[in-house]
Amino acid sequence: MEEAIVIYPAPMLTHLAPMVEFAKLLLTHHPSLSIHILIATLPSQPSSTVPSPVPPSITFHYLPTVDLLSTSTDLDPLFFDVIRLRNPDVRRTLLTISNNYTLNAIIVDFFCTSAAFEVASDLNLPAYSFLPSALGAVACLLYLPTLCNKFTQSFQHLNVLLDIPGAPPIPSADMPPTTSKGNKLYDVFLDIATNLRRSTGIIVDTFEYLEPKSFKEINDGLCLPDYPTPPLYCIGPLIVNTTVDGDGVPECIKWLHSQPSKSVVFLCFGSLGSFSVQQLKEIAVGLERSGQRFLWIVRNPPLENQSLNIDSKIDPDLKSLLPPGFLERTKEKGLVVKSWAPQLAVLNHDSVGGFVTHCGWNSVLESVCAGVPMLAWPLYAEQRLNRVLIVEEMKIALPMVESETGFVSSTEVEKRVKELMGSKEGDSVRERTLAMKHAAKVATSEGGSTRIALAKLVESWNRQTTT
Repeated sequence: MEEAIVIYPAPMLTHLAPMVEFAKLLLTHHPSLSIHILIATLPSQPSSTVPSPVPPSITFHYLPTVDLLSTSTDLDPLFFDVIRLRNPDVRRTLLTISNNYTLNAIIVDFFCTSAAFEVASDLNLPAYSFLPSALGAVACLLYLPTLCNKFTQSFQHLNVLLDIPGAPPIPSADMPPTTSKGNKLYDVFLDIATNLRRSTGIIVDTFEYLEPKSFKEINDGLCLPDYPTPPLYCIGPLIVNTTVDGDGVPECIKWLHSQPSKSVVFLCFGSLGSFSVQQLKEIAVGLERSGQRFLWIVRNPPLENQSLNIDSKIDPDLKSLLPPGFLERTKEKGLVVKSWAPQLAVLNHDSVGGFVTHCGWNSVLESVCAGVPMLAWPLYAEQRLNRVLIVEEMKIALPMVESETGFVSSTEVEKRVKELMGSKEGDSVRERTLAMKHAAKVATSEGGSTRIALAKLVESWNRQTTT
């Protein structure tokens, strides 16, 4: 029978997209392989947007939607409930696929490992963990059980620097909230961390040259002092290549065509990132005072009972959200875009010279591949940890410094934007980012570290299925 693998992403586009790119990359090395991707959706999102186009040897299997008794508006518990309740569907789908193909492996998003690894074990199927994350963040997750045995308090209350192999010193408050004792998802993430060491291998969307310390210390076994470390495969950067041309060129790209080279700072905070009205006004004042050219993507503030902008169907009313007269006063130097812009196309435009980002890992990799230095402004999830990694370890970003409440003043915005676009510190991270852009090209070229890791990965599951 034809050989196949199964890929199981978490029900989030930011996790699905890199796993689809990973599937495409696999086919460049193993074109005869059949790849089956399981698509789950959240009840609030009845259909998933699958990245396209894809080769014909990639098949999508849509898992049935699940009914939840919970009426919680909190995304995180709902998210993991969906994954847990999909287990019977995952099992049935794997059995159906195995009737027509020789299954070599299942590659599982790390958010789904607790459920899917049980199914893989029952079917005697090699199970790999996939993490669309920084390798430094993977090091922290692997070391989490050791840290939790060392400290009895929540990380958020320790006020210490954490010494974690494979990472720079991490302020305890910058650890992801879900890894802290007392958080409602602490047990879930401790289980995820424990499952990583059970993996046949760990696949990470990064490249060795970007994070050499993390790569070496994880491979040396320092993050799992009491257990063998699974093989590590750095197969990134996995970037979704999109083009904007013809009649469909967005206005923001046309506007960038008229701007001087490397003169524009781009502000974009991901699909869920949003700010209060007060914070939006502070950003506006800081940008105006900085005198820098800017392209700023503005989304509606979150609803009162939400910390993230989960429902973004209505375009923001810019005049009510921004200071009076701001749009008119800055129209020669700036452009404010409602809700969305083609981030990859913007970053790769010659006019863009800096990126103010929420530090989501996909955005970091896109900025690296475009050679654009960053100003790091984390908002949620593991993004504060990512800021430490890209500022202190990779040195491809400058930090935005917030108050204890998370608020950033207009003075800070003005200062940091100027620093990024026109200072020795800004020039330093720009040079470093351009070097990493070149290194990413080398890694993904024939004979590069990513291609070598990919070949080793395929060889590993072939070895598993023949023993």
